[in-house]
Amino acid sequence: MKNLLLIFGMLFCCNLGIAQEINCQVEVNARQTGQTGLTIFKTLEKSLSEFINQKNWTGEKFKNHEKINCSIFITIKEYKSGSFTGSIQIQSSRPVYGSSMATPIINFKDEQFSFQYIEFESLKFNPNSFDSNLVSVVGYYVYTILGLDADTFAPLGGSDYLQSAEQIVSTAQQSNYQGWKPTDGNQSRFRLNEDLLSPSLEDYRNALYTYHREGLDAMYKDVKTGKQKVADAILQLGEISSNRTSSIAIRSFFDAKADEIEKIFSDGPSVEISEVVDVLNNLSPQYSKNWRNIH
Repeated sequence: MKNLLLIFGMLFCCNLGIAQEINCQVEVNARQTGQTGLTIFKTLEKSLSEFINQKNWTGEKFKNHEKINCSIFITIKEYKSGSFTGSIQIQSSRPVYGSSMATPIINFKDEQFSFQYIEFESLKFNPNSFDSNLVSVVGYYVYTILGLDADTFAPLGGSDYLQSAEQIVSTAQQSNYQGWKPTDGNQSRFRLNEDLLSPSLEDYRNALYTYHREGLDAMYKDVKTGKQKVADAILQLGEISSNRTSSIAIRSFFDAKADEIEKIFSDGPSVEISEVVDVLNNLSPQYSKNWRNIH
């Protein structure tokens, strides 16, 4: 119990608001190209960092401590004459109320990433037109991060942001780039956005609220009550129709949360976990090693 109390410690936070702007660390890794000496990769990294962090994505102004902490890792596998091919991985987190800890919200890797970029070109975003796959992909993930973060503070609170991401998907479908169309597979940007906005997966997004706002955020006051709410959130996920449990959204949830869930249920006051473990093994068997450590 002491360790769990340390995890969700007693640093009281006065004003908990929905963080709706971005504090993003960007990293561009070009080792696989064999051309790491080229300055264009560092220029791209710097330009993307400035573009993401300096743009006002929501139309509102927030203080630094209210911004969403996230990371974008871009791996360039091939580069030739302004054409880039690789992958992009996004991660985001948000503070746990009454604690010095942060909890991961999403961990998602997109392998369908290619774009054109000329060194020092200006990055401009218009949600109603497709000008650059680089900017469209980054804008899409920013709004996805905003949407999921807002969902953890209010039931379905991120719908407007996820719909902004949907608008980017719709606009980008006119391009020939992969990831935007229904035919681009189950790991695509199209599929992730479709799942997040699907009425059949509202229980997933509601579970985000239960898990974070009613569960983790309540632990500073009552560890057992908060822990039970985390268990309830996992049971909510178990109620999702069996033909949707392989959803990309649910997989990305456990990619972010597996280690955290293991820690929560492996220490502190006891709650009934047999059904929780069954749901975890059903929804995310790839993390069965984690679930075996729950007791």
